[in-house]
Amino acid sequence: MNTLDLSPLYRTLVGFDRISSLIDEGLRLDSAPGYPPFNIEQTGEDAFRIELAVAGFTEADLTIEFRANTLLISGRRAPNGEETRQFLHRGIAERGFERRFGLADHVRVHSARLENGLLSVDLVRELPDALKPRRIAINAEGQPPKSAAKARAPNPTAIAAE
Repeated sequence: MNTLDLSPLYRTLVGFDRISSLIDEGLRLDSAPGYPPFNIEQTGEDAFRIELAVAGFTEADLTIEFRANTLLISGRRAPNGEETRQFLHRGIAERGFERRFGLADHVRVHSARLENGLLSVDLVRELPDALKPRRIAINAEGQPPKSAAKARAPNPTAIAAE
């Protein structure tokens, strides 16, 4: 098995302990890398959709779980007497599956629907206000911030009263 040495990368990431575990998880081999096939689509600035081709599965056969920034989608078909059927060619895979998707912080599952053999899971990123980017004013050296300068400005009515 071929492994990658990512220790130089870890040395440059200060305070990002979770990143190393995400990289390690991403490098693990998937047991069934091509099944079921899926698409990941960005549908808006902070909206995403994962679509899985799950032909032959019903809503009752599918499970969607979200925990610890991982979305787990699995499918298990209950046997329904198909052992008696004799296939000349069986090209539709109806075996059980499990797919894991690592999600970034503040991404949550918005909705899921099954339509025409496609399972669509809509995701949305909702950043708290404290984490949203904000503009920081740059003050000249020795100058108070603009809001403080306004507070120190003399009151024109007080000057007229003198």
